[in-house]
Amino acid sequence: MAWPIAEVARMSGVTARTLRHYDDIGLLPPARIGANGHRYYEERQLLRLQQVLVLRALGLGLPEIGRILAAQVDELEALRGHHRRLLAERDRLDALAGTVARTITELEQSRKDGTDMITISRPENLFEGIRSAQCMKVLHGFPELVGAVERRTAAWSEAEIEADERERTAQMIRLAELLGAGLPADADAVQAEIDAQYRTLARSRAATAEEYRAIGRCCVENEHWHAVYESIAPGLAAYQRAAIEAYAATRLR
Repeated sequence: MAWPIAEVARMSGVTARTLRHYDDIGLLPPARIGANGHRYYEERQLLRLQQVLVLRALGLGLPEIGRILAAQVDELEALRGHHRRLLAERDRLDALAGTVARTITELEQSRKDGTDMITISRPENLFEGIRSAQCMKVLHGFPELVGAVERRTAAWSEAEIEADERERTAQMIRLAELLGAGLPADADAVQAEIDAQYRTLARSRAATAEEYRAIGRCCVENEHWHAVYESIAPGLAAYQRAAIEAYAATRLR
């Protein structure tokens, strides 16, 4: 059975224009093009579209999605992997929602008591104009990881660069909220956030425990990055390092 592009757009919620773009870049060619010039999609194409949408929801750009789909061998196993990622993201968001709720409660109580909580600065985009590869330059002695990030980000569009910059700022603010809530660095919610950071990095290359610990140390030892973290919240640089140390010890052994 084959479905015309208009029907696929209706079923998936993706516009026909987007589907045509996916075809143009080779991400999702239709099963066939009819004599009338209309694109038609079969079950295999719908499964591929589902994978594209799942990976987009996980924050991946189209170039990276194309590489993942080109490398996969078994569709069922690929879907299982996507499912695991979605469940992990759900757990991370659930943990973060719980932490924010606790932060609200503690902030309300602190105001009643007349005490102060940690002040969190919320810059709109702290990393504007600073690419991920530039951030990694402080990792002296780890050229393979730095090179992998450079290769992955080299072909990014302006929209992908901006999204990455904003997400890195958002990651720091989320971690600062956990610090403000008084959670220890090895708490589940904190480790879920560090895992999200690690998975973002792993899109370029999965870091070893030694490499990830080096990133944590740079947050404190590199003068520039220490200042960046402290501009968000006092003590955030050391908190990030401690959280990474805990993650590397339990997840990257």
